[in-house]
Amino acid sequence: MLKKWLAFSFNDGHNGNGASSAGALATSPAIHPAEPMEPDQEDDRRSARPASSTAPPKPATFDQIYQSAASKPPQIRYGILKVIEMIDSPHLGGMTPEAKRCAVMMALEAAGAEIEDLLQDAVVRQRALNDYEEKQAERLREFEAAIAEDNRAIQMELDRITSQYMARIQANVDEVAGQQDTFHAWQKRKQQECQRMTEAAGVLVPQGSASHNGALTAVLERASAGRR
Repeated sequence: MLKKWLAFSFNDGHNGNGASSAGALATSPAIHPAEPMEPDQEDDRRSARPASSTAPPKPATFDQIYQSAASKPPQIRYGILKVIEMIDSPHLGGMTPEAKRCAVMMALEAAGAEIEDLLQDAVVRQRALNDYEEKQAERLREFEAAIAEDNRAIQMELDRITSQYMARIQANVDEVAGQQDTFHAWQKRKQQECQRMTEAAGVLVPQGSASHNGALTAVLERASAGRR
């Protein structure tokens, strides 16, 4: 029976990331749940969360996991958690591993604790932790997938809006360019108009002025000199 429990613990008591669950058992003393969040804080977190996704619940304490597991730890006076507490006791500090083991074994024997019961307790608790880990990992994967889908939808909407605004920017640039072309065309016609007026004014004044400038100002100067 003892060999069967040891084999079961070796196969199933190993977590998914390659580390032994003994580390989890070492931190198994009860952890008080966090204080509930204020309603305003809950509303803020819900408003920042996509409607299509629900964040996984906060991980339960080890005691909560043990009590809610399908297979409950055996009801014994001394369990594996008590052994952990004994090993970590400062009274055994500084002792060699073998001396510490002998001291623990003597204490368990004096208390009438059965080694097989302790090992069974460890196996059941590790299985409960592994099962809970798998469920939490699945919830996390579902949450990640939902968030990724929401991000894709946000990116599509962002691309659509960006395209619309880029089109508006391009339309504004094109409108400015069109106004510039219109103004430059008018400037060219204005130069032609001024040239025709200068030529027409030149017909109205005598020729032979010292100024050979063909501008309208020069023509007016000649006209004034002719009147004098």
